Amino acid sequence: MIRQPAAATALLVVAAGVALCLGTPYVAPHRLPAALSGDGLEGVILTELRLPRLVLALAAGACLGAAGLVLQEALRNPLAVPEMIGVSSGAALGVAAPLVLALSMPAAVVPLLALGGAVIGGVLTLAAAGFGRSPAAVLLTGAAVSAALQAGLLVLMVLADQLDLQLIYRYLLGSLSARTWDDVSGLWPWLVVAVPALVLCAPVLGVLRLGDDDARAMGVRVRRARLGALAIAIVLIAPVVAVCGPVAWVGFLAPQLARRLRPAADARAWLLWSAVWGALIVLCADQPARLALAPVETPVGAWTALLGVPAGVALLRVRRPAGATRPSGGSHSPRTVPGGDR
Repeated sequence: MIRQPAAATALLVVAAGVALCLGTPYVAPHRLPAALSGDGLEGVILTELRLPRLVLALAAGACLGAAGLVLQEALRNPLAVPEMIGVSSGAALGVAAPLVLALSMPAAVVPLLALGGAVIGGVLTLAAAGFGRSPAAVLLTGAAVSAALQAGLLVLMVLADQLDLQLIYRYLLGSLSARTWDDVSGLWPWLVVAVPALVLCAPVLGVLRLGDDDARAMGVRVRRARLGALAIAIVLIAPVVAVCGPVAWVGFLAPQLARRLRPAADARAWLLWSAVWGALIVLCADQPARLALAPVETPVGAWTALLGVPAGVALLRVRRPAGATRPSGGSHSPRTVPGGDR
């Protein structure tokens, strides 16, 4: 088993150093403390541009990684990600529609628009799937709802003028470009709500892994628990989409890494490490987004999809370690987990 804390710490130090040092102007690592505390050009660039971008990448990635783990455990399927159940597409549609329709909205309202769109996408998925009777039905229906919402986004792009089209295109791929401390502060109220809910939700996720029948026998109201898990995932995803756009497939790869590196852990440990690896994935992907084609920036969502999907598929194809099929909350037969991660 890989020493997960050591690997995560090393990656964090390297990625944070790259994020703060590289770019125009280049800041040598030994000059970072003086530059961060100074008021010169380097200090302004570090404190007002690079540092908030770094913090936002970590916060957004942690939210997406945790949301992916919640959805996968609640639906018992490693493919249950925000992009596949209508949540990300709904949030993006809620943010993009006012822009195309030339509706002036205060910045504080944008996360609420994303939340409303995410709720609509999630409710449409659950309603069409019988409100969570079958995890497999929720996943398949969510893929159809996501396709329909993405078609709505394409219609908006056809209606948009050239300037709005460029903004919408970059937004839909997910971007951390030109983000400030105001964008970072916009996430904290949502985290205040979501983090306690995650702490309360984690033990229930461990029970849901055992299968619906076993969960009911242990006193869990399965449909309500599944709806609650979706609500928590929406609260985590919507503000990130409002600020950064739909950064793709972080919620797919981060839980896979957490499970593979700690196969004998339970849902609570996986939840923590999914947040950690999600933060690192977004931070690491943002570096080629900033630097690969400098001075032109590419969307970070393009890099998370380009690198994350093949890595996640490779992890799914690798034979699961023996300890991964028996979570610490109990044991189950593979037949009790239709479509699940086995």
